[in-house]
Amino acid sequence: MADEVVLLGTYVSMFAVRVKIALADKGIQYEYKEENLVNKSPLLLQMNPIHKKIPVLIHNGKPICESLIIVEYIDEVWKDKSPLLPSDPYKRAQARFWADYVDKKIYDGGKKIWTTKVEDQEAANKEFIECLKVLEGELGDKPYFDGESFGFVDLALIPYYSWFPAYEKFGKFSIEPECPKFVAWANRCMQKENVSKYLSDPDKIYDFVVRLRQRMGIA
Repeated sequence: MADEVVLLGTYVSMFAVRVKIALADKGIQYEYKEENLVNKSPLLLQMNPIHKKIPVLIHNGKPICESLIIVEYIDEVWKDKSPLLPSDPYKRAQARFWADYVDKKIYDGGKKIWTTKVEDQEAANKEFIECLKVLEGELGDKPYFDGESFGFVDLALIPYYSWFPAYEKFGKFSIEPECPKFVAWANRCMQKENVSKYLSDPDKIYDFVVRLRQRMGIA
């Protein structure tokens, strides 16, 4: 009997994009349902009653929540193709550490850029660049964070790249001169069909952020 796989997400969510890329890398057929987070569906509320957030992967009727947990689940269940996490326990722990760093530092740092007051803008931009430089240090001279092949940390981080043009516009700064190695890594990732196919359109992200700022009363 074939697996029944459903993904609840939104187009602009970097967290949903992670899951899409992981499923594509594994060659898993699934049904995608776009959620309206202003008017959440009964299915979303039923499948994630605690946080009521996307993404949610529903596998044979059972929900798995939180994007990094979902990606690990996908890697474990469909382990015969395109492994995402290293097999070595130490390297696996390190990959989890850096994926967690991405969500703590890049998500919060990026949000601070487009929500901050004008007088605090330079400090927000600087903090974000410093976080990227830390990631550049971890990347080193490797093509990907996990070594020679696209893996867990790459997959955790690359969906954020669609948001970078919005960060640059609202922060009035440029990332590439400060972090050329990071941008080169992102361009390398985007050469992968499963990455470029599922990354959100930066123009749509920008429009989404404009609407969010209006809703939050930010000029």
